[in-house]
Amino acid sequence: MRILLIGYGKMGKTIEQMALAKGHQIAGTIDHTNAETLSSYTPANTDVAIEFTHPEAAFGNISYCLNAGIPVVSGSTGWLDRYSEAVQLCQENKGAFFYASNYSVGVNLFFHFNEYIASKMQAYKEYQVSIREIHHLQKVDKPSGTGITTAEGILASYPTLSGWAADDDSDKSKLNIMSEREPDVVGTHIVTYASEVDKIELGHIAHSRAGFAEGALIAADWLKGRQGVYGMKDMLNL
Repeated sequence: MRILLIGYGKMGKTIEQMALAKGHQIAGTIDHTNAETLSSYTPANTDVAIEFTHPEAAFGNISYCLNAGIPVVSGSTGWLDRYSEAVQLCQENKGAFFYASNYSVGVNLFFHFNEYIASKMQAYKEYQVSIREIHHLQKVDKPSGTGITTAEGILASYPTLSGWAADDDSDKSKLNIMSEREPDVVGTHIVTYASEVDKIELGHIAHSRAGFAEGALIAADWLKGRQGVYGMKDMLNL
């Protein structure tokens, strides 16, 4: 594949190394220093774009790819208030768009098990559910996209909760997501069900970015030749 990397930070560079090792080509790299060159990439020189950027840039990057006819795999978080617009653009252009807040296979199994546990735990009202997410200091958005996806999986089974709240455990009508930022943490997510007598926890701890990069590359290859909007559940058949 000829891969355009939009976002050339730690994740972009990890994907680049892994892609080259697998025999793929890097069509180009885009970051804030050369963002104006994005318009030079088309289906003639690019098979797929992998986009990991900041929240304020993500939608514009995704929009360009969809309008240009370039399949795009995005892992940017913090921009999902415009997700429905991206879906509409994909449909209008008969394009291919793959989005996940987290590309780790392990994390997506965590999402799957989280939904199952929530469907069982909702019957036991003595347990208070909460989420804790920990990331590196450079992580801009709070809560993390993975934390929000985890919350959505729980809320599907908890009609008594009216959404999630960030760092606020005082409102018992909402699911609290506690966010922490620490040096050298790749990503940790823990769901806790606590009662007066015991506590149940489901957690995922990432040791490196390799799992995220691997998942994004697998998604890019899987997206080849497809049309529509997809996510990890589609690819992993969960």
